[in-house]
Amino acid sequence: MTDPDTLSVNTIRGLCMDAVQRADSGHPGTPMGIAPVAYTLWQRFLRFDPGNPIWPNRDRFVLSEGHASTLLWSLLHLTGVRAVDPDYEVLGRPAVTLDDLKSFRRLDSHCPGHPEYRWTSGVETTTGPLGQGVATSVGMAIAGQWLAARYNRDGFPLFDFDVYALAGDGCMMEGIASEAASLAGHEQLSRLCWIYDSNRVTIEGRTGITFTEDVAARFLAYGWNVTTVADANDLDQAARAFHTFRAETERPTLVLVHSHIGYGSPVEDSPKAHGAPFGPEGVRATKRFLGMDPDADFAVPDGVRDHFDHGIGARGEELRIEWEKRFEDYRAAYPSLAREVELMQRRELPDGWQEALPAFPPDPKGLATRESSGRVLNSLAGVVPWLLGGSADLSPSTKTRLTFEGAGDFEPDDRAGRNLHLGVREHASAAVANGMALTKLRPYWSGFLIFSDYAKAAIRLSALMEIPTVHIFTHDSIGVGEDGPTHQPVEQLAGLRAMPGLLVFRPADANEVAETWRIVAALRHEPAALVLSRQALPTLDRSRLGPASGVARGAYVLADVESGTPEVILLATGSEVALALAAREDLAAEGIGARVVSMPCWELFDRQPREYRDQVLPPDVPARVAVEQASTFGWDRWVGDRGAVVGMHTYGASAPLKQLLTKFGFTPERVSAVARACLADAGGHAPQQKETEGRS
Repeated sequence: MTDPDTLSVNTIRGLCMDAVQRADSGHPGTPMGIAPVAYTLWQRFLRFDPGNPIWPNRDRFVLSEGHASTLLWSLLHLTGVRAVDPDYEVLGRPAVTLDDLKSFRRLDSHCPGHPEYRWTSGVETTTGPLGQGVATSVGMAIAGQWLAARYNRDGFPLFDFDVYALAGDGCMMEGIASEAASLAGHEQLSRLCWIYDSNRVTIEGRTGITFTEDVAARFLAYGWNVTTVADANDLDQAARAFHTFRAETERPTLVLVHSHIGYGSPVEDSPKAHGAPFGPEGVRATKRFLGMDPDADFAVPDGVRDHFDHGIGARGEELRIEWEKRFEDYRAAYPSLAREVELMQRRELPDGWQEALPAFPPDPKGLATRESSGRVLNSLAGVVPWLLGGSADLSPSTKTRLTFEGAGDFEPDDRAGRNLHLGVREHASAAVANGMALTKLRPYWSGFLIFSDYAKAAIRLSALMEIPTVHIFTHDSIGVGEDGPTHQPVEQLAGLRAMPGLLVFRPADANEVAETWRIVAALRHEPAALVLSRQALPTLDRSRLGPASGVARGAYVLADVESGTPEVILLATGSEVALALAAREDLAAEGIGARVVSMPCWELFDRQPREYRDQVLPPDVPARVAVEQASTFGWDRWVGDRGAVVGMHTYGASAPLKQLLTKFGFTPERVSAVARACLADAGGHAPQQKETEGRS
């Protein structure tokens, strides 16, 4: 083989086969079948500098069919992508070495089973759950359009990058892909290109057993441009498709590629090629078919790396250097805008941003925390221009609309708008927000807490990737009232709290909301979920109670006994904090000293030194009662085996709020009774009445 294109494509195929065979695990067929198209994109079109893989105006490549990860690992290796540390300083070592490829799917290899953001440089987003990659790419494309509208000036095209996503049949079957494609078509995201690798094989067999729709017609109906590559091995056909994409100015583009899974292998187009190694003899036979040395494993023939260096390497470096020079001139002409770009890239905020946070005076009537959050959000967004977002068709209810002058709506005729209309698409909304965060904007999206279930996969990925996406949820409890069990979240808080790396906040009043935003706005490597009330909550009088700044430690003493050690501790979050305070007054009238602990963020409290945690929850006070209008799951850690939980054990009911609170025991009298029972169990005051409900 002397043709550099054929040699390079087959080198990619050989590395993919060998890596899967060495691991005895993985998917060899998909990367082999689509390798020519991916090669054409990278070598001829992708504006990406392997020497600086975080250059802000680079094209983005998302491998949505993440099971084909060896394709990406081979490309990162052959193009010489350099590693980047968490501080975004390019390091000298390669992102993917040949030894990494040889240890594919092994512990600590930079070639895990699916692409992992922050683990391997050159990976733009974590993929693996099918459909997530393409949906996330929509957020990247939205971010690109917004960045261009805000920062580009005549003679200074700072942002004009394209976003490519390689998807498979499984991606096209997932509902999230449909949600995202519909949104992308509406928004006319012309710099977005999905490459649909139609190899017609999934784990169970031929796609004909489950998937017979006309995908091209579907995307035409979404408002996409559709072009077809009839033969994945025809590099010229692939090149024409990408030229067609680049010429399109009003629609996103779907490149429908007909490929053969495991091209050239003895098990070509079979389910085995999709999900299992070929076997030693199968690998040898395939290499012979491709004209490769069947006895050479992990072979990179002479000239292949140089070929990539002279293609994507030279092109990407030249474009990146030109951009950096342009940015220096831009800085001289527009210093304040340039400063914004630099802060954004480091995930930092403008000086003095905390001064924008409002304070709320005591008010017995108070505000719903969704309302106070909306006010804080608007104040913050007024001083952080790259803080933007929207809702899954619920902004009037979630109070997440930015209303200050000039905020505007992000639409095809106004790319600088700060309000996104994401439609009734919770799953895509979360993934789109992730894509925006990966492009260094500070995005939020919102919906009702009950519908966080629809978005869980994307929320989980934000935590896995350690990106500061803000997930805002309102209507946080049975306080939804008449809407009934279908809309009353019960187990959702426990589910969110179970996610490692996700900070879950349920603030008790307007000032706890402001302090929550103080923490969330400054996050760089963690997502957060804000869980907010529909109903008004009293704004607490902090002259008599603990300061709301205690939110920063996850839990704090809100009200305490005048001296000594409390007899019982009442723990609560959100709307139930006021309830705990009322129960404390009832207990005080009986001579029982109770401490109230507001616990808005379990995760932050768990990170505090044991000394602080023991100060808030003294080990020698076993009488503890937690109060939360949600599943009791998880509270046993904080109340111990001598404590109790007043919580939900059903899915609620349809009725006015006050009737629900009485029915399910969220009253001062009930909490006081449970506290007395706990105290009696611990050898303290005897209860005035027998109380068994609510114990966990």
